[in-house]
Amino acid sequence: MTLADGIWHQIFSFDNYSELLTLVRNSLIAGAALGLVGGLAGVFVIMRDLPFAVHGISELSFAGASAALLMELNIVAGSIVGSLVAAGAIGVLGARARDRNSVIGILMPFGLGLGVLFLALYKGRAANKFGLLTGQIVAVDTPQMTWLLGTATLVLVVLTLIWRPLAFASADPDVAEARGLPVRALSFAFMLVLGLTVALSVQIVGALLVLTLVVTPAAAAARVTASPVLLPLLSVVFAVVSIECGILLALGSSIPISPYVTTISFTIYVVCRLAGSYRTRRWGARRSTPQPA
Repeated sequence: MTLADGIWHQIFSFDNYSELLTLVRNSLIAGAALGLVGGLAGVFVIMRDLPFAVHGISELSFAGASAALLMELNIVAGSIVGSLVAAGAIGVLGARARDRNSVIGILMPFGLGLGVLFLALYKGRAANKFGLLTGQIVAVDTPQMTWLLGTATLVLVVLTLIWRPLAFASADPDVAEARGLPVRALSFAFMLVLGLTVALSVQIVGALLVLTLVVTPAAAAARVTASPVLLPLLSVVFAVVSIECGILLALGSSIPISPYVTTISFTIYVVCRLAGSYRTRRWGARRSTPQPA
C-alpha cells in the first residue's frame, strides 16, 4: 500500500460500517438538535455581527468542560456554566461594539489558558482531552444526551418567544428602542441563548471549530436569500446537513469529526457565495439592459 493509499484509507474507510452505525445513534440525534439551534441562533449572530463573540464564548465553554472533566463531573454541565459566564460577561460589559470586542479579546486567552491548565492536570484518557478541542463522534452518552436535548429545547423555546422583537432590534436597534422595545434586555437574553448554543456545539465539534456550525450556515444562507422565512430555514438545513454528513463520514475513519463538518460547511458556503454573486450579476445585467419603448 502506498503512502497516498494509506492516507486515503484513514480519511475514508467503510470497513464494518453498518456495525459502527449503532455507536453514533446518540450523536446523530444530538447533531440534528444542534443543527437546529445553531442554524437559528446563527441568523442573529450574522445580523448582530457577533462571530467574534461566538469564538470568545467557546473558549470559556472549553474551560468549563475541562474543569468538569478534571473533577469527574458532567462535561455538558461544565460547558454550559462556562458558556453562560462568558455570555453574561459579554452581555453586561460589552454593550457597545468596541467594548464588546475588548471584553471578548480579554476572555478568549483567559478561557483558553484555564482549559489548557485543567487538561494538563487531567490524567485520564488523552482522547477525552483531544475531543474537547476537536470533537468526538461517540462522545455523547445517554446522560449527556439528556442534558443536550434539554438545553436545545430551552434554546428553541426562548428563541420562539423573542424571535420577532429580537429580529426588529437586530435590524434597527434605534428605531426598536424608540418604539419601546427593551433592546438591551433582548440583547442580553440572546447572549445567554448564544452561550447555551455554543455549549452544545462544543460537545460535538469541539471548542476550536464552533464557528463552523453557529456562523457558517447562516452566512451561507444570507448569500442566497434575505427572506425572513427562507434565511433561518436554509441556515438550519445547511447546519444539519453539515453535522449529520460529517458524523457519517467520520464514522468510517480514524480522523476526528471536525475536519469533515468544517469542509462540508465551507463547501456549502462557497457554493452559496458563487450562486449569490451570479444572481447579483444577472440582476444587474437585467437592470442595465435598455427596455423597449
